[in-house]
Amino acid sequence: MPENNDSLVRFTNIQKSYDGETLVIKDLNMDVARGEFLTMLGPSGSGKTTCLMMLAGFEPATHGEIFLNDQPINNVPPHKRQIGMVFQNYALFPHMTVGENLAFPLEVRKMRKNERKQRIKKALDMVQLSEFEHRRPMQLSGGQQQRVAVARALVFDPELVLMDEPLGALDKNLREQMQFEIKHIHEQLGVTVIYVTHDQSEALTMSNRIAVFDDGIIQQLAAPDILYEKPENAFVAQFIGENNRFLGKIVEANDVSCQVEVDGGGLVHAKSVNIAGVGKRATLSLRPERVVIQPPEGSLPNIFDAFVKELIYLGDHIRTRVDVCGHNDFVIKIANSATHATLKRGDVVRVGWEIEDCRALDPSD
Repeated sequence: MPENNDSLVRFTNIQKSYDGETLVIKDLNMDVARGEFLTMLGPSGSGKTTCLMMLAGFEPATHGEIFLNDQPINNVPPHKRQIGMVFQNYALFPHMTVGENLAFPLEVRKMRKNERKQRIKKALDMVQLSEFEHRRPMQLSGGQQQRVAVARALVFDPELVLMDEPLGALDKNLREQMQFEIKHIHEQLGVTVIYVTHDQSEALTMSNRIAVFDDGIIQQLAAPDILYEKPENAFVAQFIGENNRFLGKIVEANDVSCQVEVDGGGLVHAKSVNIAGVGKRATLSLRPERVVIQPPEGSLPNIFDAFVKELIYLGDHIRTRVDVCGHNDFVIKIANSATHATLKRGDVVRVGWEIEDCRALDPSD
């Protein structure tokens, strides 16, 4: 996070259009702190990769200015921006060895041979590939190729590294392993990383802050725990993690809380976060793990009867789907314990939650 406005990257009033009519980026203003790991997260077509390409210099901004180290870079060609880049397809030169791939950005910068050797060794040690220096990319696994791509992006000691869906081609286990490896490299080097992904669990795992994009606009920019626990609008609540959603009409409200008559029936007490007022529509957001099953009568402000439709055993918890307040796809995550061992499909149970855990947000389609 920026301290004393110590920003390495700054987007100021950035807009981007490919056809001169439709804006794929709409007035972007964002600072990235020196040493930060910031992830741009969003669905396909939300504008996150376009932002990265403008910062790298591969796409021009239609309007606004991008600053690096307080210097405008809109007119600086990509090779002079001193930015490391890691792509999803690795972009390694197939005819070169691993060592030669790493040497390429150093040769372009006219670095002496002895220094090149030292930097290549250091970079390969960092990604644990020292013994593969003389192999070609096709002789490596996907995970090893990805490590080489990361090493090449870091070998010339850039202040900033951009990563565009770098783990998308890897299988689940390897992808999770690489998430932690990249995170540890970032912590070790203190380099600034801007990372693009559509995978919200990847973003939550790796980032200091996450910018959630939709329709060319940052919907919310915050630390992972804030995004998950305190979404500011219905899109962020639905996109980040699993979420129960009620739609309804506000019948009573103040600055702290409100009462919402949900469409399926039932009056829910919720925290007022982003609402238009009494008589207006609202979306209620409630995380599955915040729901209490079989609460004592009167112990919670929201308690309802629920019909158990499905129980799925997932090891550390039981994913329970119930019908409550006319919502037939309501999910509860129950910790795996003897307390709920007797629960079965077809049971009618009581479920409840606190006002603070149910956030009233803008209406959503």
